[in-house]
Amino acid sequence: MPHIFKKYYPWRNLLFVFGEGVLIFIIINSVFVSWVGFSELKSFFFIYFFRAFIVTAVYQICFYYFDLYDLKIIPSLSDHMLKVLQTFGFGCIVLAFIYYSFPFLIISNKIFWCGFFAVGMAVFFWRFTYFKILERRMFVQPIAVIGTGSYAMEIVDAIERKKDSGFKIIALVGNKQQSFSEKGLHVVENIADLREHCVQRSIGKIVVALEEKRGIPLYELIQYKFLGVEIVDGARFYEELVGKIPVKRINPSWLIFSDGFHVSRIKKLLKRMLDIVAALSGFLAFLPIFLISALIVKLESAGGVFYLQNRVGENGKIFKIIKFRSMKADAEKNGPVWASEDDCRVTKFGRFIRKTRIDEIPQLLNVLKGDMSLVGPRPERPEFVESLANDIPFYNNRHVIKPGITGWAQIYYPYGASVEDALHKLEYDFYYIKNLSIAIDILVILQTIKVMLFRKGSR
Repeated sequence: MPHIFKKYYPWRNLLFVFGEGVLIFIIINSVFVSWVGFSELKSFFFIYFFRAFIVTAVYQICFYYFDLYDLKIIPSLSDHMLKVLQTFGFGCIVLAFIYYSFPFLIISNKIFWCGFFAVGMAVFFWRFTYFKILERRMFVQPIAVIGTGSYAMEIVDAIERKKDSGFKIIALVGNKQQSFSEKGLHVVENIADLREHCVQRSIGKIVVALEEKRGIPLYELIQYKFLGVEIVDGARFYEELVGKIPVKRINPSWLIFSDGFHVSRIKKLLKRMLDIVAALSGFLAFLPIFLISALIVKLESAGGVFYLQNRVGENGKIFKIIKFRSMKADAEKNGPVWASEDDCRVTKFGRFIRKTRIDEIPQLLNVLKGDMSLVGPRPERPEFVESLANDIPFYNNRHVIKPGITGWAQIYYPYGASVEDALHKLEYDFYYIKNLSIAIDILVILQTIKVMLFRKGSR
């Protein structure tokens, strides 16, 4: 089964993305052949293939940034194809800039627009077919879930929310519950009732999601294990499916004996090198925005340009985080409180820089200083940390690494302003710490750029 950063991705989904790229590439080269002939293409093989590769890469990167590969929820085909058409238009603008900068990549107008039309038609039929596959849940892995409590319901809901999850629940084992019957799910009371399905290979995986570990039918599960059925703990399955660790469903022994949660010295060194290079590059790139923002903040309202605030860093160390001031100078005269939607303390320009994450740019100085990393759990205020540590299990364990300007939780969960939000963000933070790597840092940075461009997740 394909796993990327320890997160499960169905073969069906990977083939959809890869196959679409191959389809675009082949069609563009086919258009080349139809206009210039095979002998011409053969003579200038590299240049024509490279041109086709650039067009393919630009379109697929645009698809990624416009969320056209995010199909957890199946949109209406007409709305989706309109978005595809808009994305193609944006891709053409990007290609125009590339052609202006590198004239040798230019494709003649007649070939380009013929290719554009052909690719558009192919992508329409490709996506139409894939939508039908998702709707009918074809090419999925059949699974059974042991348990019918709230834990099992969380897993069922997670699969149903993700139309492209790649799983189909054949049966649940436990007491019959009306909530599962309403969803049209088959519930059996005895685990022995799964044997026929397992022998016929109509169930390839069993997920154990019991409320109490003491009730696990170990000897019965051993029989299915020897039949070639994969037996998976509910927490691990949930982690791989959703990309977060269900903190309230695990215990200390799960954390102790699970893989991950280890950052080698070489990994720390590479991460620090990435932080320094990226922070310096980012600061130079954003310098004009930095200076303009500082001027506007100063002119808009009384108070300083920067806002320094105590935050909890690596190993519980307190440091001063640097941000552009986005609130009125007396915003916390009554003490620290969570930021809220449409917070009246936020200035007009402050609202804009929060939405676009411009207020975070000064934190690059924290990265260079060594208090923060580019990617990591977001640092919280000491007042909030003390309270959250009492309410949320394992909360202080998120401080084993340096906090980050952005993080796995920031790209997958909206802005948090409550204990419940802090719990959900901790689940994502634990996933990041458990599977920390340079590759996952790069992915988070790319996702953060998308969040900044489309103004998601801030208050």
